[in-house]
Amino acid sequence: MSRIGSRPITIPDGIKVEINGSVIKVEGKGKVSEFVVSSGFQTEIKNNEIIITRPSDSRKDRSLHGTFRSLVQNIITGLKDGFVKKLQLQGVGYKAQMKGKTLVLDVGFSHSIKHTPPEDVTLETPSATEILVKGVDKQKVGEVAAEIRDYYPPEPYKGKGIRYEGEYVRHKQGKSIA
Repeated sequence: MSRIGSRPITIPDGIKVEINGSVIKVEGKGKVSEFVVSSGFQTEIKNNEIIITRPSDSRKDRSLHGTFRSLVQNIITGLKDGFVKKLQLQGVGYKAQMKGKTLVLDVGFSHSIKHTPPEDVTLETPSATEILVKGVDKQKVGEVAAEIRDYYPPEPYKGKGIRYEGEYVRHKQGKSIA
């Protein structure tokens, strides 16, 4: 039995939810998100809570039940608070700066790397070695953060590169002379 799927989703103040068949429309802070629940799953609003029920106890329905509930919860959380991923640059002379809406990275290459995010994701650089990726959609925020990290992932010998905040990079020993 899905324990996550059976939990109701509380609708916070300032968030408006409409259900039309299998489409869940969520509005908040001037933004609108929609999610389509697979056919057969029932969604309803009771006592300011969204309840998702599955059509049967088949293996597929059980696996999707918790997934759909988590995706709807992420939409509501994103519209209420938003999502943030923090990236750190480590290395001598490595820096990040914003020029308009474009992120410019200097990470040891002969040229600067320019990254323009999608419209609904914003980038900020509170310091020269920190990048904040903010947005309403959790998946897009994570995807943009991963794209930026892929320009220069942390390497295990000196630890230089772009990493998530709190990410542990296991250091390797270099060559040893016998």
